[in-house]
Amino acid sequence: MSQSSYNQVWKEAMSELSRLLAEELPPVPPPPQRDRVVFFQQLATLYVRYVQVFRQLEEAHNMLVHPQKRRLILLLLKGVMGRVLELKYEMVEKEFSEYHYVDDILHALKLTPTSMDRVMTEEEAIKIIQMVERAWQGRVRAKLNKEIRFSNFDRRHRAKTAGSAFNELAAIRIQKVWKGYLQRKKTKIARDEEMIFLGMVMDPKYQVPLSAEIDAQAIDTSIRVKQKKHEEVYQNAIDEILKQIREMEWNDISKTLKNQIRQWFYECRNDTGLFPDYPTVEEGGSAIIFAEKTPQQLVEEIALKEEEEATSKSKGKAKGKDDKKEKGKKDKGKGKGGEEDEDGLTMMPSAFLSELEVANKRYKEVWKNRNETENFSQIHEVELVKEEMRKIVEAEVRLQVDEEMREELAELKLAVDKEKPGKQKGPKKKKGSKGGKKKKKEKDLTPDRTLESLCEELVQQGLLKRAKNFRMQDFLGDYNYLGTTLRQSDIEPMPSLLDVRQVLSLYGILPLGAPEVHEKAPLIKSILLVGPVGVGKSMLVHAICQETGATLFDLSPYTTAGKYPGKPGLTMMLHMVFKVARLLQPSVIWIEDAEKMFYKKVPKDEEQLEPRRLKKDLPKCLKLIKPEDRVLIIGTTKNPQNSDTKAMCKMYGKVILIPRPDYGSRYILWEKLIKKQGGKITNALDLTSLTKVTDGYTPGHMVQVISSVVTKDRINDLTKQPLTADDFIVPLAKFEPVLQKEEEAIKNWYAKTPLGKRRIKAAAEKEEAVLKLKDAKNKKKKK
Repeated sequence: MSQSSYNQVWKEAMSELSRLLAEELPPVPPPPQRDRVVFFQQLATLYVRYVQVFRQLEEAHNMLVHPQKRRLILLLLKGVMGRVLELKYEMVEKEFSEYHYVDDILHALKLTPTSMDRVMTEEEAIKIIQMVERAWQGRVRAKLNKEIRFSNFDRRHRAKTAGSAFNELAAIRIQKVWKGYLQRKKTKIARDEEMIFLGMVMDPKYQVPLSAEIDAQAIDTSIRVKQKKHEEVYQNAIDEILKQIREMEWNDISKTLKNQIRQWFYECRNDTGLFPDYPTVEEGGSAIIFAEKTPQQLVEEIALKEEEEATSKSKGKAKGKDDKKEKGKKDKGKGKGGEEDEDGLTMMPSAFLSELEVANKRYKEVWKNRNETENFSQIHEVELVKEEMRKIVEAEVRLQVDEEMREELAELKLAVDKEKPGKQKGPKKKKGSKGGKKKKKEKDLTPDRTLESLCEELVQQGLLKRAKNFRMQDFLGDYNYLGTTLRQSDIEPMPSLLDVRQVLSLYGILPLGAPEVHEKAPLIKSILLVGPVGVGKSMLVHAICQETGATLFDLSPYTTAGKYPGKPGLTMMLHMVFKVARLLQPSVIWIEDAEKMFYKKVPKDEEQLEPRRLKKDLPKCLKLIKPEDRVLIIGTTKNPQNSDTKAMCKMYGKVILIPRPDYGSRYILWEKLIKKQGGKITNALDLTSLTKVTDGYTPGHMVQVISSVVTKDRINDLTKQPLTADDFIVPLAKFEPVLQKEEEAIKNWYAKTPLGKRRIKAAAEKEEAVLKLKDAKNKKKKK
């Protein structure tokens, strides 16, 4: 695709974003929604649409080379990411589940489940339609040929005499065998050609990269080179233009500002009879003077502020009592993810919509209708750079001018009003206000040690580790296509592996990867991954680190056993880990076998580990994590039933269930993992049957079995002896599958978590409301 094509992608994304902002920021706020289901559908629809905008902006940012456009797109991306996280948070609070199924919304928007990851192209859609249509035509043609063949054979067979029937029948059988062999061979060739034509099988000659594919990769590489080159040119231009503006326009800007400020002095003198007080640096200096307000308006605002301060003191006590009463009433019907009162449900305030609106306005003013026919190479716009640099220079000049004009104002007051110069009073701080309280700072126990020495010690102790090379795309799985249907039948479905990947991408990767998003989005400090052995919990921890470039710390019981003994040692260990984690953020602190920290009773064979030594101190460190600290604690457990559920749920804000892979996920896992190991999928390998009989086996089991079967020697013999399902059955028999009973036990444990309890309570209330409605209808019928 050319740069104009990616510009079009950006344009389409901004068009959809404008529609979303118009819906979310209407002139008149919409009335509260009484129906929780309808409100959730509104949230889910916004969520899906924002995800689509995010995909388009991501593609445009990756492929455009214009440095100024990419900066604005990055700003938009961060705003959209934050809004997606806010909507996700509200959806969780309204549906009481970490997993959501939006099949009906995708159908209404004419999207497929894969559209949540990527947008289907027109060519792909046409190929799917052609494949289905040709398959149907082939089945009809085969059925028709079969009917014709058997009808002709019966007619010829009845016409022959009994004497010659035996010889002819023998000849027919010989011909049948030979012609059958030839026809099967031709049919196989024709079927392979048709499958290749439909795009269902790769043409052998395309196993090696095509010239077009190589050219496309070269173009992508050249785009990355152009991005770096244009960025360097842009940065050099910024330095040069900034230097030029300082040299050539500094004096003119200074004179203009001084004249404007002097004019303000005299206007205030004429209107009020006195010279005004000069705004302090904290108030913004002379910048607040030019806010399109007259001197009289400024004086009136100051008077109103003084009146408000006076009245607030007298009314403070009475108002505080009333506020407590009102707050108590509101809290009864208020959810964490949005505001709920007697009138209905409303969305919680957003920290990102205002930023998106400003960025969208910037796009409309600068880029929407800009003629770039002469900017074929997509280099930076010089005039836009000058406009931005003038603002920077004006801010620098204003600081100098403010100092000089304060002195001039003091001299004017002394000369005209005979007012002696004194210290200008700044804004008074209210007693008892939060701003006046000093927050206790965490004491630094290692003030004299360098970061390098701390990291070296943590590496030697095994607490600081290198993350393994896993990516989120390596966590394979399929969608849960029955999620909506099951929930409509009041059955809570187990999530699929792809649902898990999506949730962790939202909770782990997006906030850790963007500081601005982490500071303003709903704060997630800790996540607990719950699932049987082999489902990929540890892999997900390493994948989050790789995707975000996070530093990995390990505070698992087996890692910390025997290290930093005693209370002082434990305090020092946690201090060092969290200090380095903040300095090297983003950071992930991993606790494997997290249930051991919250044992109700420690088993005798684990007493030497002291698994509960972090139980009191680690939650205290968790409370000290602030929005600006991109530090995430991730716990993994396979036996949550052995822990104190209440204490563990206080520690971990999000609990994510990772189930056994379902049929669709197992099929994808077998296919992808065999190919990744070097094997080939042929007709001899019945993947459908293999997937069916391996119910209960985890991805970890599959990886071990495939690595033991698909060896180098076996790969060399694939042409003579292709892989079959039997090759994998015998090695699988050595492993114990995860039984339905174990999964149900974990599911029952999850029902005891705060979110699980809320979902059960909501279901009970819904059932009670349905029964009341039925009783009311029955009473009406009797009357």
